[in-house]
Amino acid sequence: MAGRRVVVFPSSAELGPALAQLVTSRAARAISSQGRFTLGLSGGSLVSMLSKELLALPDLDCSKWVVGFCDERLVPCDDPESTYGLYKNQLFSKVNIGDSGILTIDPSLSVNECAEDYAHKLKEAFPNDSMPVFDMLLLGMGPDGHTCSLFPEHPVLEETKKIVAPISDSPKPPPQRVTMTLPVVNSARCVTFVSTGGSKAPVLKEVLEGREGPAFPAARVIPTNGELFWLVDDPAAASLTIQVERLGCGAKL
Repeated sequence: MAGRRVVVFPSSAELGPALAQLVTSRAARAISSQGRFTLGLSGGSLVSMLSKELLALPDLDCSKWVVGFCDERLVPCDDPESTYGLYKNQLFSKVNIGDSGILTIDPSLSVNECAEDYAHKLKEAFPNDSMPVFDMLLLGMGPDGHTCSLFPEHPVLEETKKIVAPISDSPKPPPQRVTMTLPVVNSARCVTFVSTGGSKAPVLKEVLEGREGPAFPAARVIPTNGELFWLVDDPAAASLTIQVERLGCGAKL
């Protein structure tokens, strides 16, 4: 691993632009070396933050982006719970990314078939890799320490062969989901967590300071050969005692 950076911003208002800058800098790097940028997205508060800040950038060019989803809920694309649907409305419909550049699940399938179908799409998008290697994954973390749809003590945490796993018993509704597995997450060139708000402070301390870290799925995200960023705001970082970087308005990572 290239090393973990924990970067604290005064608030999400300063964090958002820095996140957009990090995404576009990694996109430029990937396109320069490989001709495309592969990005895995998560839902939750990331959708509105990322969409707002990317659209605020001048000359944003997404024509060479290939976008997938770190996890997805098994609901129709026009359902308010669909992560793809949210991004489509807030971002994809407003930038120059083609439908072929967006890797989505097929919600008409059963959860097991859906996971297999999505895994097949990922393999087609990464034909030269035994394991899909995304240039960048954007992750969130729940108050229970889950990330993607990888929940504490769930058997899927131990999956080593599948690249996409079905979840039919998510403790957080809706119960049926598909998720990237830890081997895929840890193969990425850059993994960036975004965690904001005081409700995240207790679990963020546990995950980053390691007292019970391995019990939390987010603590098991340790890229094998990639970068790991934690971008957090002051309320989320309130309990941390480790050394962190502090950046303010207009900062670049």
